[in-house]
Amino acid sequence: MRRAVLILVPYLWLLALFLVPFIIVLKISLSDIALAIPPYTPTLDLSEGWAGIKAFFGALDFENFWFLTTDDLYWKAYLSSVQIAIIATLLTLLVGYPIAYGMANAPDHWRPTLMLLVILPFWTSFLIRVYSWMGILSNEGYLNQFLLWTGLISEPLTILNTPIAVYIGIVYTYLPFMILPIYAALERMDGSLLEAAEDLGCSRLSAFWLVTIPLSRNGIIAGCFLVFIPTIGEFVIPSLLGGSQTLMIGKVLWEEFFNNRDWPVASAVAVILLLILIIPIILFQRNEQKNREADG
Repeated sequence: MRRAVLILVPYLWLLALFLVPFIIVLKISLSDIALAIPPYTPTLDLSEGWAGIKAFFGALDFENFWFLTTDDLYWKAYLSSVQIAIIATLLTLLVGYPIAYGMANAPDHWRPTLMLLVILPFWTSFLIRVYSWMGILSNEGYLNQFLLWTGLISEPLTILNTPIAVYIGIVYTYLPFMILPIYAALERMDGSLLEAAEDLGCSRLSAFWLVTIPLSRNGIIAGCFLVFIPTIGEFVIPSLLGGSQTLMIGKVLWEEFFNNRDWPVASAVAVILLLILIIPIILFQRNEQKNREADG
């Protein structure tokens, strides 16, 4: 009985916070836009009995999904989101791996402090941190002022409202999600393996590529998934830092909901986005399961 209750609790959690909302969004995606509250039709009226239920399901269709295939905006937004997510994930890996490597090789008494510095940004509101980058990257921001003061540039650089600003915001925001799993993998690594590789003739660089990188692979994979999955649907960073030049599906989704008030089309966009995210989520879960089996 206790085992059944323990298993039932997470399933009830998923049912209440994932499956039920997904069914609601899926139902809206099969509806039609209407000038009403809520702004779609049909709505289920149980007072009409079985005839009302049949009429409700009979009025649902897939026209909104077909509409997404006829407008270039949507598939371009999906492709652009995937491209930005992949590039941002690689940039985050390039920045995060050396930091995690340095933390894992730091003296033991310094590691808690370094860990605190990594997670410290989470103590501040995400929105405030993104707004602060607007002040840093603007034409009159601190970055341009510093570069002008050093003489490296003669006129302010246009960074804000460009894809570069989006990548900077994403890398800064999701960097801890890349550092922590890589650091956990490097910290568990047996240092004697590197000594053995060097005794067998490997240089430090070759030992790093042949020993350290493969042993930290699970942390790299986990960090890449933790950055890639939320980045695809990112809305705040491209809206505040990218401006109108950055096309991402999160911005399109927000505009359909709040500007156009086309809830059915917006729900169809959300359903397809979720289906796209299912692939990396499944791969991430399989990787975690393999790690648990290997640790066991």
